[in-house]
Amino acid sequence: MKPSKNKKVIIVLGPPGSGKGTQAELLSEKLDIYHFETSEIIEKNFATAEKDDFVKIGNRKYLLSEEKKLRQLGKWMSPPLIAFWVKNKIKMLAKEGKGIVMSGSPKTLYEGKQIIPLLKKLYGKSNIKIILIKQRPEVSIWRNSRRRICQLMRHPILYTKETAKLKKCPFDGSKLVFREDSKPEVIKAKIKEFKERTLPLCDYFKKQGLKIKEINGEKSVADVFEDISETIKRN
Repeated sequence: MKPSKNKKVIIVLGPPGSGKGTQAELLSEKLDIYHFETSEIIEKNFATAEKDDFVKIGNRKYLLSEEKKLRQLGKWMSPPLIAFWVKNKIKMLAKEGKGIVMSGSPKTLYEGKQIIPLLKKLYGKSNIKIILIKQRPEVSIWRNSRRRICQLMRHPILYTKETAKLKKCPFDGSKLVFREDSKPEVIKAKIKEFKERTLPLCDYFKKQGLKIKEINGEKSVADVFEDISETIKRN
């Protein structure tokens, strides 16, 4: 398959609660590209899994019940399993000629080394844009412990004065619920994982010839979106 010159791949990175999902959703609607939410792929696989179900990658079996426990504790699942699911979805979307905005992958250096070469092959290096949303740990904890998602389409709803009293999703009308990983102790564990396992990706991206644009994530959702949109437009 030849790389598409007309389809973008936007990778949105950032610590827990930085609004990656919300910004990716907005970019998806504005640019008419697919919002590739890794957590949605994971949860769909978990929702249909039986007790002893596993995925075999190479010579190793990944038991889904064990992977689910890791996620619930705020620890990251096995990178080979995540990369496996993500690569399969990327191939499907590329075949359909769809652009992508990613808000949950890659999260580790292993995933990056698996996913980036595939994206470069299918979409072309010049079409890959990387956004890093920066935010202090205390802001991540405050926001993450209050964020919700809707039951139907899993739209992420950040906590603001305007959304604090919302009970239903403004996009599809379904009930708003807290995510399983919204407890403060889980968030702290995820922040630690982000610093130790995700940030090293930045050096890898640079070695691959990809530019990283940093955005202040402590502004309002609208201001962050405007900053990201301007950055994408200029580059």
